[in-house]
Amino acid sequence: MLVVFSAAMAYLVALQDDFSWTIFIALCFGGFLVTGASNTLNQVLERDTDPLMKRTANRPLAVGRMSVSSAIMIAGFTSMIGITFLAYINPWTAVLGTLSLILYSFLYTPMKRISPVAVFIGAIPGALPTMIGCVAAQGELTALAIVLFGIQFMWQFPHFWAIGWFLFDDYKKGGFFMLPTGKRDRTTAVQVVFYSVCTVLSSLIPAFGVTGAFYITPISAVIIGGLGIWFVYYGLRLYKQKTDTSAKQLMLVSVSYITLLQIIYVADKFIR
Repeated sequence: MLVVFSAAMAYLVALQDDFSWTIFIALCFGGFLVTGASNTLNQVLERDTDPLMKRTANRPLAVGRMSVSSAIMIAGFTSMIGITFLAYINPWTAVLGTLSLILYSFLYTPMKRISPVAVFIGAIPGALPTMIGCVAAQGELTALAIVLFGIQFMWQFPHFWAIGWFLFDDYKKGGFFMLPTGKRDRTTAVQVVFYSVCTVLSSLIPAFGVTGAFYITPISAVIIGGLGIWFVYYGLRLYKQKTDTSAKQLMLVSVSYITLLQIIYVADKFIR
C-alpha cells in the first residue's frame, strides 16, 4: 500500500493539466498488481528460506497452503494485467513498472543471500513508484521525477537498515545480508545517520526552484526541516544506543516521515 500511496502522491504533485480519474485509477491498480506480482515471485524464489525465519514462516508457500505452480500463475496474470494498466497511461509507465518488477524479483531477491549490495539494488525498484507517478502525470522523465525518485531512494537505506537491525537474528537464519557491514555495529549506524541526513536534504530540493512548475513554499520547507530533525534524531538514537528498540523506533519514524513528506508536497501544491 505504501508503494501505491507513493505513486499516487507523486502523480498529484506532478499534475499539470486537469486531474484524470481514469489515469489515476489505472496507476493505482497497475502499481498494486505489479507490486503484488513482485512479492509473489519473491516468495516463490525464497520458498526454501522463508520457513527458517519467524517473520516469513507463515507465508502460503512456506507452509504449503499454495503450490509453486499456482503462485507462478498468479504472478504471471497479475504482472500482465498490471503492466497493461500502466501501458494504458503511457509507454514510460509500462517500461518503468516492468523494470521495477524485474529488478525486485530477479536481482534484489537472489542478491540478498550474496551481498549487502542487495539493499542498494532493492532501493531502485523501491523508489521507482514515485517516478512512475510523475511520468503518469507528465508523460516524460522530468527533473521532478528524478528528485522524487532520489528522495525515496535515499530514504530506503535508514528504513531498511533499521529493519535489518532489529530482525538481524531472523535474517541470519535465512542467510540474508541486510546490513551494510553485515553487523550491528558503529559503521552501520553511521551510515544510517548519513542517509537520514541525505534524505532530509533531498526533501528540501523543491524549495530551490529546480523541479519545474512544482515548488514548496518557505513554510512547507520549515515544516519539512522540523520533520527532518525528528527523523535524524532517531537515527542518532540508534547510533548512540545500538539497540533493537531504537531500530524499531527509527523504522516507524521513517515510515511516518516519508508519508507526511508526500502529504505536505501535495497539500502545498493544492492549497496555495
